[in-house]
Amino acid sequence: MSGPSPRAAALFSLLLIPAPPAAHASLMARAAAGPVPGQAAAGAGEQTPVIDRRDDRFDALIPPRAALEKVADGFRWVEGPVWDGRGGHLLFSDIPANSIFRWSEGTAPILFLKPSGYSGSAPFTGEEPGSNGLTFDPAGRLALCEHGDRRISRLEADGRRTVLADRYEGKRLNSPNDLVYRSNGDLYFTDPPFGLPRAFEDPGKELDFQGVFRLAKDGRLTLLTRELRAPNGLAFSPDERTLYVSDARRDRPVWMAFEVRSDGTLGAGRVFFDGSDWAGRWKGAPDGMKVDRQGNLFAAGPGGVHVFAPDGTHLGSLLTGVATSNCAWGGDGSVLYVTAGTAVYRIRTGTRGARL
Repeated sequence: MSGPSPRAAALFSLLLIPAPPAAHASLMARAAAGPVPGQAAAGAGEQTPVIDRRDDRFDALIPPRAALEKVADGFRWVEGPVWDGRGGHLLFSDIPANSIFRWSEGTAPILFLKPSGYSGSAPFTGEEPGSNGLTFDPAGRLALCEHGDRRISRLEADGRRTVLADRYEGKRLNSPNDLVYRSNGDLYFTDPPFGLPRAFEDPGKELDFQGVFRLAKDGRLTLLTRELRAPNGLAFSPDERTLYVSDARRDRPVWMAFEVRSDGTLGAGRVFFDGSDWAGRWKGAPDGMKVDRQGNLFAAGPGGVHVFAPDGTHLGSLLTGVATSNCAWGGDGSVLYVTAGTAVYRIRTGTRGARL
């Protein structure tokens, strides 16, 4: 879901089902105390997000009077937004802070979980120790991509964590980044090295590739493809016949589309959208994404969230002016939440998410 944070970018040349309330109460009781960022407030000289309309079809998705509203700010590098429909709130990661925060309408964000991605006793030597992508499994349990601990885990109702995947063929994963459940319960995830202190050149990197994986319900871990330099965000089309994967390269921003075979493996990949013309124009790289019920792709990337029709046409963009990491459907399914730089935004759309 996230590429390198803005501070860490120099290191890289390339670039719903709700959780049970009991889990929330248990985790909040255990969360570390201390000050947390508050509600967003307009700042002097603050850049106003811009909506760029490229195609007439965009107006049905983002109404002409719609605007991005900042709902929380003051974090370090936010990622992994996911809506908890039962609790009526948003969870999101602050990766450098090794924390997950919870935001509800009319309240300041509160600390939900810390540590979220690195549990070691030694100081973490990199800049992105915390959780990245978040999602809920079919039973309503929160699943986390943990950068520092290099694994995917599941949060249980009593606050304990169950490790779902941390090794492939005996070698440690790089740093799982984004994840999505298929309707049959299989978990798909990406594994670039952005959570390692030295990324691609980290001496602790055990795999000589960056993969897209499937964790089947029976626990079998399968490598689906290793052809991408920096696999990052991923999302299924509404019929689950296509898996979209972003390649977080700054020199050639690209979104790929893979055929999903009947057995859950991937067929050949094709370029869904090539954003090479955007290289160097905006901050950021292809990142997390979501799909609406009509199959339109809302993809975080350089400069904001870019909206693509199922045929790959660029319909328009929500330009935040900063590196933008991810998005998630929330509320009644028509509200899009966006994590961008240090802040969280939302916008009321004219469509609904294929899944929350």
